[in-house]
Amino acid sequence: MMYEYFKNLESSLEKKINETPKSPNARKKYSLEVARIGKRLYSGKDKIAWTGIGVPFDILNTMGITSCFVEFVGAMLASTGASGNFIKEAENTGYASDSCSYHRAILGALSQNLIPKPDFLVGTTLPCSGGLAVIENMARKFKKSLFVLNVPQEDSLQNIKYLSDQLKDLVNFIQKETGINFDENKLKEGIKKTNKARDLMIEAYNLAKKIPSPVDSRILKDFGIVTALMLGTDAGIEVAKAYRDEFQAKVNSGESGVKGEKIRLLWIQNRIQFRYQLEKWMEEEFSASIVIDELNDITWEKIDVDDPFTGIAKRIISIPFNGKAEKRIEHLKFLAKEYKIQGAINPCNWGCRQGTGERGLISDGLKEIGVPVVNLEIDCIDQRNFAEGQVKTRIAAFIEMISN
Repeated sequence: MMYEYFKNLESSLEKKINETPKSPNARKKYSLEVARIGKRLYSGKDKIAWTGIGVPFDILNTMGITSCFVEFVGAMLASTGASGNFIKEAENTGYASDSCSYHRAILGALSQNLIPKPDFLVGTTLPCSGGLAVIENMARKFKKSLFVLNVPQEDSLQNIKYLSDQLKDLVNFIQKETGINFDENKLKEGIKKTNKARDLMIEAYNLAKKIPSPVDSRILKDFGIVTALMLGTDAGIEVAKAYRDEFQAKVNSGESGVKGEKIRLLWIQNRIQFRYQLEKWMEEEFSASIVIDELNDITWEKIDVDDPFTGIAKRIISIPFNGKAEKRIEHLKFLAKEYKIQGAINPCNWGCRQGTGERGLISDGLKEIGVPVVNLEIDCIDQRNFAEGQVKTRIAAFIEMISN
């Protein structure tokens, strides 16, 4: 089912891109690469790995492994309207209904044998223990080996060395599990591509800061977290370049992403993954645009191609979700100032202990710089309890407040 879905999606997007080959087609090219990753995961031909968030996908890509963090599957199932059945399946097998729905969705799909068998798995201790538990469940189900990256929270020379050594152990683990030999030169070439994509993404983000912004509320949805899957590849460069080019063209012509942009918003953590009209409605009713997502940022320096493991370790530790809430809040403040936003929307995804547990701290932190936050209670994956009317009422009142 999923292989056919991704195959058809790939074919459809290729056709649309070919119809306007001179256009940057940023979102279409992004979606095309996502479809290709999904197709490879379900093809039964590629070496594949299921992982946690924060895994060094450039290492895996340069070793010929197609890999993906498990939360991606939950989001994909929601986008197709199929997550509800899988979440219900997980609940019927004993998983609590108040646990993370990203994880319940994949556990439900796992119990129905709809997740392809990996060659190995890689878990991480960030951003949450729930994701690591899912990876452990999958390793047991498939009887495959699991490698866990223990990510230190503090940025120190000792911790960077500690994580760098683990990354070298990960390479040895992959060699043992797949029989693929590690090629240092391939990794160096991959790191060059990672650095190139990084530079292009920074250019795109800087263009998004312009007033008016060239972005609408949908074009950068999930962009930062998903393009991590393309690090170390030509596809990652092409997608980042398409975004840079599309935004540059709009800035040059004075075209804004949202006509008559009046309200600039920050979206905190995850977007809603199932189909809904909230963003379009905000644009049409209030000329309000989500110009920045919390997960869309580059927080790491260029990686030294002659010392890639150290650079990758620094990158992983730099993720704002790694460590104290204080680190994350300072990053949110930075984004709010850089993008000159007037308000922030926090969906407070049900079941996310990290997200909901920090909501008060986030509201207080952004209040210190004059940025109000509306905290919603939304399950970003499970549509069954989504009350769109109530959510619109809350957001309308919020936008009216920040408009005055």
